[in-house]
Amino acid sequence: MDSSAGEHGMARSGLFLLLTGLMWRFGGACPESCTCTISRIVCIDSEPGIEDFPVLTLDDMENITEIHIANQNRLFDLSDSSLRHYINLRNLTVTRTRLTSISSDAFFNNTRLQYVNLRDNNLSTLSWRTFQNFNITFPLLLSGNPLDCVCENLWIKLKLQEEADSPDLTCTDDRGVTRDFATLTPPDCVVPTVEVTPKNVTEMEGGNVKAVCSASGSPAPVILWNLDMLSTHYEIDPSDTESILTLTGLSSDDNGRKIVCSVENMVGQSEATLELNILFPPAILQLLPPERNHHWCIPFTVTGNPKPELRWYHNNTTLEEQDFIRTIIHEYTENEDHGCLQLVNPTHIHNGKYRLVVKNEFGQDEKTVSAQFIDPPYFNTTEPEFGYSFSDPSLPPLDDSVAVSDPNLVYVVVGIAGVALTGCVLMVIILKYGRNSKFGIKGSSSVISNDDDSASPLHHVSNGNNTPSSSEMGPDAVIIGMTKIPVIENPQYFRNSGSMLKSDTFVKHIKRHNIVLKRELGEGAFGKVFLAECYNLVPHQEKIHVAVKTLKEASESGRADFYREAELLTNLQHEHIVTFYGVCVESDPLIMVFEYMKHGDLNKFLRSHGPDAVLMADGQHSILVELTQSQMLHIAQQIAAGMVYLASQHFVHRDLATRNCLVGENLLVKIGDFGMSRDVYSTDYYKVGGHTMLPIRWMPPESIMYRRFTTESDVWSLGVVLWEIFTYGKQPWYQLSNNEVIECITQGRVLQRPRTCPKEVYDLMLGCWQREPYMRLNIKEIYSMLQSLAKASPVYLDILG
Repeated sequence: MDSSAGEHGMARSGLFLLLTGLMWRFGGACPESCTCTISRIVCIDSEPGIEDFPVLTLDDMENITEIHIANQNRLFDLSDSSLRHYINLRNLTVTRTRLTSISSDAFFNNTRLQYVNLRDNNLSTLSWRTFQNFNITFPLLLSGNPLDCVCENLWIKLKLQEEADSPDLTCTDDRGVTRDFATLTPPDCVVPTVEVTPKNVTEMEGGNVKAVCSASGSPAPVILWNLDMLSTHYEIDPSDTESILTLTGLSSDDNGRKIVCSVENMVGQSEATLELNILFPPAILQLLPPERNHHWCIPFTVTGNPKPELRWYHNNTTLEEQDFIRTIIHEYTENEDHGCLQLVNPTHIHNGKYRLVVKNEFGQDEKTVSAQFIDPPYFNTTEPEFGYSFSDPSLPPLDDSVAVSDPNLVYVVVGIAGVALTGCVLMVIILKYGRNSKFGIKGSSSVISNDDDSASPLHHVSNGNNTPSSSEMGPDAVIIGMTKIPVIENPQYFRNSGSMLKSDTFVKHIKRHNIVLKRELGEGAFGKVFLAECYNLVPHQEKIHVAVKTLKEASESGRADFYREAELLTNLQHEHIVTFYGVCVESDPLIMVFEYMKHGDLNKFLRSHGPDAVLMADGQHSILVELTQSQMLHIAQQIAAGMVYLASQHFVHRDLATRNCLVGENLLVKIGDFGMSRDVYSTDYYKVGGHTMLPIRWMPPESIMYRRFTTESDVWSLGVVLWEIFTYGKQPWYQLSNNEVIECITQGRVLQRPRTCPKEVYDLMLGCWQREPYMRLNIKEIYSMLQSLAKASPVYLDILG
């Protein structure tokens, strides 16, 4: 218990040092009269004072959510340059200053403002345009200012009539008399109103439309039509109280467009719209050859109003859509529909011409594209042996004399068939027993996957474009429902990594006598991992703790893999990748030296700091503090940073999970795997063919079915890692067997939102779990989103009860 309390004391000290560091970070830019933290600026000291808002680094200003300024005698005005870069500002207080004027665009970039306190300054007039982006439901406090009782300030009365600040709000009339702002009624001062006639127009393409925008108000308002991006030719005929818009030759590109007429004067603004419904015949904008993603797809884009009916023809025969061949619309817009004809596992009988016909009441259009999904099989002209008949009705019937014209041909065919049958039997025997043969014949798993369990999980992506064949069946196949899916080696990874490594790679060699083993940490397929002390490794420290990974088998191939992995790891240098120090190859066993991460793997750490921590302590009720939401986001942000780096180096991890991340002091998290997780966390892996270990609970559909691993598949795994973090280390799909998990993932199901997970984080997970790889979030986007969430106050996160 004392040890645990000590650890938490160190954690608190680390947090204090972190906050102190953040304060020093702003030290160079924060004015002397102010105090700056990562999200807040406070300037209340009058001496020496400030003349404008503090100018910090761009990143630091974007992180600020609250600014409090008071007692500043040299602050006279605010302009758009004052707050331009404080884009995440939510709360603003400027009080007891000499603030006299605020420009109309001062808050143009501060779209997240929720609270503005401008009490006790020297403001006499304020334009409504200054606050046009400010939500009218949020507080705006203005009492204590010498406001004038003029028309320009009437909008304040209308804005604040329901707010608590309004009873204290006063103004001074032209005679110098102070009046209650609620009684302000300046002459010739009326909020503008607007009406557009007609409001909705339905007209054929090429037709003409005339609309009138009528306005009233005092002073006389200015009338403006917003015609940006309008394709149709237009003319405007303005007058004092109305503006006539004439559209000629209506373009179908403007269908569904809402044209805004706005009127404004010094009291305020009002808007009305004209909506265009333009009728036009359908057109096929594009019809592309088939593309293969998860399924085959013939992409198309069509337009038309009303929406056209779609009909497909295959080789001039109407195509009846079913579950395995159907039209899917991916994106609807006002004018265009983007979609595809999806075909699930098409064969040679689906080859041919595909014609798309689109039709509505004003016309039709059609286009044709050729499709070749798979080469047709070769069919012998003799009658099939098992009663199946393949024939083409367009071909003439076979001449029976051809089959019997040469009796010797029959004996040759029978002889060839006998030899082929014998060969097939021998092949089956070799495949069945060859894997463990004393002659060293390797089974299909060796061919299907070159990945040894002891190999590093990181893989460099090459530019190979070989496509795996889904017909390569073997004992390493995965059963999905009634379908047997072969486990195919991903062809995108290097086989000879030497060409992929930097030419100047230098692996540091460490002397054996400088390594002192302390205790064993674990054991994997490759060998053992030890905690050790290493002398003379880093400057200014005589010795440091390190993790030592040994190589069990020093065969020629094992040594080659060892050196290759050492070169690979030497090139990976990042603050959130476990540091690789070097190797020791003076004698067996061969050794790799890594930095030692005090708290072990992240999965164990999460479980020991979650609600079930006491249950896992085996009766030893140690005091363990449950992780907070901000700490979870901090962990996730660090892992994402490491993955951004790996992606930038064109490396694919393939086994990203909390078990393969390590935790050090002060909640420092790094990606790293000593290869022990396949033994320690054996239930996390699905053993295929007695050799290959697949982390299917972390894998996307394309990796399970086709062994296709990319940066996008790592993004899927990162989403699962987020789920692990917010469930305190639970196993994904823990209630299901491995086969049930495969079924769920390949059918499109995803993990449910954890009880304590913010909606924003779960939305991010869903962005990682898009079925199509190209639709998943980019790894940099994920890192940026996690950064923003980690910086935001918890009050802005939606938490499930």
